[in-house]
Amino acid sequence: MNINIEERVARAKRLFKEEGYNCCQAVVLAYNDIFGIDDQTAAALSSGFGGGMGRMREVCGSVSGMVMLAGLIAPAADPSIKVDRTRNYALVQDMAGKFREMNGSIVCKELLGLVPMGSGRTVAKEGPEPSDRTADYYKKRPCEELVGISARIVGEKIAEMDK
Repeated sequence: MNINIEERVARAKRLFKEEGYNCCQAVVLAYNDIFGIDDQTAAALSSGFGGGMGRMREVCGSVSGMVMLAGLIAPAADPSIKVDRTRNYALVQDMAGKFREMNGSIVCKELLGLVPMGSGRTVAKEGPEPSDRTADYYKKRPCEELVGISARIVGEKIAEMDK
């Protein structure tokens, strides 16, 4: 399968910034067509992972999107097939490791600068209502870039698997 990674990265960023999808949805929707999943299903399945899982600021939604796609790149649908599970987990660890290496963390609250990297500190609980997407919102958050990084990592893994 020959994909244009840069087009997928641009699509993920556009989905996040211009169309208003959350970080997880943007990454998943940048690739769902490759796996035969319609946009509505992909958006629904990935919807709860935005804001570090429902605005809890835990694992970055774009990382969660990579993990969801890892389940399609290296499926482990049958729990009795240990080699498939091992391959899937290795892919997840590799992708998350690349993201962490580039950004210092895979944790939303750390990536947003709400707590110091690696501090293990918690943040004040936020309500479930998503933030309004204003110019100020985009100035304060690195999310568009993080979405692009995750989309690039996914594209590179798909390209590697095709070799």
